Amino acid sequence: MMGAMATPLAAQTPAEAPPALDAAGRPEPIPVTAFAEGFQLEDARLSATGKRLAFGQIVDGRSMVRIYDADTLALERVIDAGDADDFNGFRWAGDERLLLSVMKEADNANYWARMSRLLLFDLPTSQLSYVGLKRSPLDGDDLVHVDPQGHFVLLNLRIGAQQEAEIWRFPLDGSGAENAQRILDNEGDITRWWADSDGVIRLGRGRTRRGHLIVVYRSGPGEEFRRMAKVDWDDEDALDKWDAFGLQPGSDIGYTVSSEEDGRRVLREFDYSTGTLGKAVYANPDWDVESVTVNRSGRPASVTIRDDRQREVWLDPDMQAMQDALARALGDKPVRVISKGFGSRMLVLQTASDDPGGLYVFTPEKQRLAFFANLRPDIDFRVLAPTTAHDIETRDGLVMRSYLTLPRGREAAGLPLIVMPHGGPYGARDDMGYHDWVQLLANRGYAVLQPNFRGSSGFGAAFEEAGDGEIGRRMQDDLDDATRWAIARGYADPARICLLGASYGGYAALWGVIRNPELYRCAASWAGVTDWDALLLHDRSYLGRRYYSDEWKPKIVGEGKGFDMSDVSPMAQIRRLARPVLLAQGKDDARVPYAQYYRLIEQAERNDIELETLMLVDGHSLTKEGNAEKLLTAFVDFLARHNPPD
Repeated sequence: MMGAMATPLAAQTPAEAPPALDAAGRPEPIPVTAFAEGFQLEDARLSATGKRLAFGQIVDGRSMVRIYDADTLALERVIDAGDADDFNGFRWAGDERLLLSVMKEADNANYWARMSRLLLFDLPTSQLSYVGLKRSPLDGDDLVHVDPQGHFVLLNLRIGAQQEAEIWRFPLDGSGAENAQRILDNEGDITRWWADSDGVIRLGRGRTRRGHLIVVYRSGPGEEFRRMAKVDWDDEDALDKWDAFGLQPGSDIGYTVSSEEDGRRVLREFDYSTGTLGKAVYANPDWDVESVTVNRSGRPASVTIRDDRQREVWLDPDMQAMQDALARALGDKPVRVISKGFGSRMLVLQTASDDPGGLYVFTPEKQRLAFFANLRPDIDFRVLAPTTAHDIETRDGLVMRSYLTLPRGREAAGLPLIVMPHGGPYGARDDMGYHDWVQLLANRGYAVLQPNFRGSSGFGAAFEEAGDGEIGRRMQDDLDDATRWAIARGYADPARICLLGASYGGYAALWGVIRNPELYRCAASWAGVTDWDALLLHDRSYLGRRYYSDEWKPKIVGEGKGFDMSDVSPMAQIRRLARPVLLAQGKDDARVPYAQYYRLIEQAERNDIELETLMLVDGHSLTKEGNAEKLLTAFVDFLARHNPPD
């Protein structure tokens, strides 16, 4: 079907020499910096026709957008998008213009907030300009429609005390607000509008003062909007149903990801004119639809599912066959088409659990698959360790899909083990994708176990809801059960097991070593929660009161369970700590505040408890140059002292 392809796979191999393995098949230690620095290519995007490609790169704490000619792969421009903590992302407008979403602080006598705003970079003139009104609302980057030719955008702007939404048309000629036009006034209570693929505003949603969701709709231009629904916020099924997309000119049929009776999420048609669900467009018998991409006309092009790895499933059989052929051309390793221009050119990401992978530019009309860049250019993927999937039963009969990575060149028995719980904890999960921390630890001689404990997403609603109110309790039991599974199977030396994690995973590491010192000999935490009561107070403003009250707090504390969160908080239980701990934190962390870190240190000092600590000037995610290397070096050194691999 596709003909011959040029596949420069040799470019993925750092050297022609054999991989660096000793006589026992063990790899030499890979420098920590190789796992900490490199291109972040997952967000690479083609311009409208596929003429150019762009991706973001963090350089010394600043977000840089690199733009290349997609045919020659020559670098054309590097745009400094500002502080990495203030950069939300980018998207193309045509082939010549790039839209950048950034944050800035708004501070006056009435309120303080961080507001988003939209910037335009024009490649022919190299001019950077602001797109929006002089008095910008909080969400100044709320794009409703981008002209495919890059001439204009439609913005949803919430203006006034009640935040009713208006639609404004801004030309992308650098004139800013001078030639902007308001094309739709607010309709009262509507806070967000949607357009069809021609840019005609067709749908509005909002909230009444009593807290009901309201929906208005029209079938085409020139018609009046009709109220279609008034839904109570407690009616989750109705709310999900109206979370629809894919408005197409001349049609009332759109699409929604709907929850079925068995808890699975499937892609269905949705009739906007009646508010009714239609036939299934895509359903997987075992896995949820996680996301959907739409084509230029507004129709679904592909869905993302995640079994043991993230997969892009194309609804067009020819496109799916093309992706499968690309996988075969790249050595039968998993690939995903992550961007596709309105022409035929596409970006292909190839990666696996033991291969950080690379990005390719595929041009079908030339039958050319051109290598662009490695995600981790200083790592020889041939010496990395593959990951395997395992179903582990919990003590109360649930099944955790978990992932085990064993170090190369060592017998799969009696190994030092690192248990690595994921963050979140809700709406998150681990899979068999490439993971820097896992591969670094495996390279140093550790087995690494990643359990998807109850509360993890992607395994059905019942499994996720089983984690409600179980932080530090049954969720922690699951980690212990997974650890004992590794011992019973002979993989782990029961005397050499440590916990390591970030965010919620950092909390689970801290709590595990306090709660079960007989099982774990040490713990390392990055940005881990130490005081749940204090975090909940912070979350009330950080997450917004409605989401906090309706969604977040009930999941953390459990409805009707009456749990005392201090019972499972390291801050309140620090006196019980009897194992080595590395506590690391970003000073500018907005998600888990810095106070969670220094107050635990103070509490430990008052109780003569010794902690190893590391403070980095950074946020919840590491963006400043050199900080990832510092953290990973601290992890490796800490584990070498307290849980040596040999």
